[in-house]
Amino acid sequence: MKVVIVRGDAERLPLPDQCVDLVFGSPPYVDARLYLEQGQDKGIARNCSDWIQWMLRVTEECLRVCRGAVIWVCSGVTRNRTYQPAPEGLLYEWWKRGGSCYRPCYWHKNGLPGSGGDDWFRADVEYILCFKRAGKLPWANNTAMGHTPKYAPGGEMSHRRRSGQRVNQWRMTSSNKVRRRDGSYEPNIRPSRVWIENDKKNNIKQWHRFSSIRANPGNLIHVPVGGGLIGDKLAHENEAPFPEKLAEFFIKSLCPPNGIVLDPFSGSGTTAKVALQYGRRAIAVDIRQSQCLLTRRRIRTVQLSLSMT
Repeated sequence: MKVVIVRGDAERLPLPDQCVDLVFGSPPYVDARLYLEQGQDKGIARNCSDWIQWMLRVTEECLRVCRGAVIWVCSGVTRNRTYQPAPEGLLYEWWKRGGSCYRPCYWHKNGLPGSGGDDWFRADVEYILCFKRAGKLPWANNTAMGHTPKYAPGGEMSHRRRSGQRVNQWRMTSSNKVRRRDGSYEPNIRPSRVWIENDKKNNIKQWHRFSSIRANPGNLIHVPVGGGLIGDKLAHENEAPFPEKLAEFFIKSLCPPNGIVLDPFSGSGTTAKVALQYGRRAIAVDIRQSQCLLTRRRIRTVQLSLSMT
């Protein structure tokens, strides 16, 4: 099984307990859109209060089938110049009921022009909420999407001596360059790329490169949209697609290789496609038959691409 596409309800998933490693998806954005099926209103759009109660049930059902994290990309809406706090309400109600969650992440994107109206600010972030069981996640690689650290441990900064004199920690002299085996010193080593292990007891200093180490990327995730950056033309046949790079961030970080990713709001199949591309398996569920067919079309493109490599 690489990808399974199912027409189903996110509140009643036809799956056994703890059979997937990660749930990642984007539920309907309250009543910002109607999510019609062949022109018919299926009642998918909900007001803020109804959305919160519904998503509490959906989140509980997804945690039933998931061993790891349940991740929602979501946003509230503004009506009559008043913001409706759907994501915040969901997180608070979950916590109030004794549920476990992590601090939210924020998807930083280029917001829609005019989304702040004529007296407020453009919306450049969306919530990414993480729900889980109590305790540590069974699998996580929170530096998978990280970067090389900017500074070595201790920082590439100045400090003060007991006298109050400010000095720079990383003076580039022969005493703090990387020493070669032949006794000479490697020139022009950037101090932030080496790490000192100082054994005072034996009067030994060991120098280590750490260019291969990755830093935690933090919870502000920069993924632009628009201008062809969504990742696939077929994605635009859904009302609210998110970019493939956003799914990649969480799939690589929170689903083990060959693990199973579930998206109960599959839409155009972004999550399933990215999971397949990066060596994971996927289950795509959507209540609308049109979206299941769209997901199938999109998955075929990546399956063809993989078979040609």
